[in-house]
Amino acid sequence: MYQVYPLERRGAISYDSSDQTALYIRMLGDVRVRSQVGFEPERRSSHPYLRIDFRTLHTRLGYGSSSDSSGTERRVHRLLSFQRYLHSSRLLRGISQQIPLHILDEDYNGQARCMLEKVGNWNFDIFLFDRLTNGNSLVTLTFHLLNKYGLVELFQLDMVKLWRFLVMVQEDYHNDNPYHNAVHAADVTQAMYCFLQEPMLAKSLTSYDILLGLLAAATHDLGHPGVNQPFLIKTDHYLATLYRNTSVLENHHWKSAVGLLRETRLFSHLPAEDSLNMERELGSLILATDISRQNDYLSRFRMHLDKENLCLSNASHRHFVLQMALKCADICNPCRPWELSKQWSERVTEEFFQQGDIEKKHKLEVSPLCDREANTVGNIQIGFMSYVVEPLFAEWARFSDTRLSQTMLGHMGLNKASWGGLQQEQTPVSEEAEPGATDAENVAAGGSSSKEIPQGSLES
Repeated sequence: MYQVYPLERRGAISYDSSDQTALYIRMLGDVRVRSQVGFEPERRSSHPYLRIDFRTLHTRLGYGSSSDSSGTERRVHRLLSFQRYLHSSRLLRGISQQIPLHILDEDYNGQARCMLEKVGNWNFDIFLFDRLTNGNSLVTLTFHLLNKYGLVELFQLDMVKLWRFLVMVQEDYHNDNPYHNAVHAADVTQAMYCFLQEPMLAKSLTSYDILLGLLAAATHDLGHPGVNQPFLIKTDHYLATLYRNTSVLENHHWKSAVGLLRETRLFSHLPAEDSLNMERELGSLILATDISRQNDYLSRFRMHLDKENLCLSNASHRHFVLQMALKCADICNPCRPWELSKQWSERVTEEFFQQGDIEKKHKLEVSPLCDREANTVGNIQIGFMSYVVEPLFAEWARFSDTRLSQTMLGHMGLNKASWGGLQQEQTPVSEEAEPGATDAENVAAGGSSSKEIPQGSLES
């Protein structure tokens, strides 16, 4: 049905035929099984990780799907080509070339529509919204926001191409990941919308800035494998080699997003230079979510605020503010109401622990905070809030001193106290510790951590 014009396929990898050095990864399966069909087929590492089939590993360990059959069904579904998915998905069944702007109404029920009317509320329950949309929260929310801003008409986006792009983005998130899945991407996109609505940004950002910000939020963790960068490096994964051990996951997310943009030809009607600039700026936003560079961005942000020289009529300054907004959106879970924040904390910690279980199984050194027998959700979260989240959101509140900023800081204080109370109930005073503090403080100080910081980009 659809022909991919600018890209040629070589197995699981797409590249731009006009630029032989530009490789774009198009994951048809799970990134964690591509090492044996990577960029250098002749290269074989002796490390056992490269022979692990992660599509079934979590099932064998007892995580992920509740039954072997459901796990198999999901794995088969992820390997479907987009053409087969078009025919099997109820979302796209019967859609004509001329799609009206109210396309989503047929798939919304009353409660989902009601929630979208309050999409700018900070207590927006993305878990409930995902259930109401039958697991299509990212597609539904992103399409709604693009339409709400009038960006579909303004940029003359083809509705079929846009819908195809969003479906493929959602499908390329690995929903077996407890944390880094399409629901997290939808949550970050909703948070980004809240920040875009803040007076300082709303009166300054252009339509182009808003389009870029929403697309970056939706794709910022695209294809995340559920393990962190140090794990990929120590197991000699081909992504670590490709990106030279630098912002490995962030580069992967960016190039995966670019691959989908080119495959769907979403911006093919724009001048080539404009499309390339958009791809580069999209990468700049996504790369900013690298938690190991947290101190660099925070220091620069603090310097601008101290000197009061942020000029949002300047395009580069607006782009920098978008970077900071995306960073805040990416790690805003501790600033949500307790009922939502607690769920995210448990999910990200479980993803950590699953990595630790894999490391134990294959006799690797267990990464810090990934040992479920030596760490607790509360201690990890308290350290993360103290050394990563609080400094960032304190500066954001200086930049945008609004009711939302104060609400976020208030929730974070209450959540931190709640985790502290749970820790006191569960752990004798003589044994209390903060295993999450050391690594979180190290990252906040600009150092390199041997693991991912929870509830952040979890990609470093």
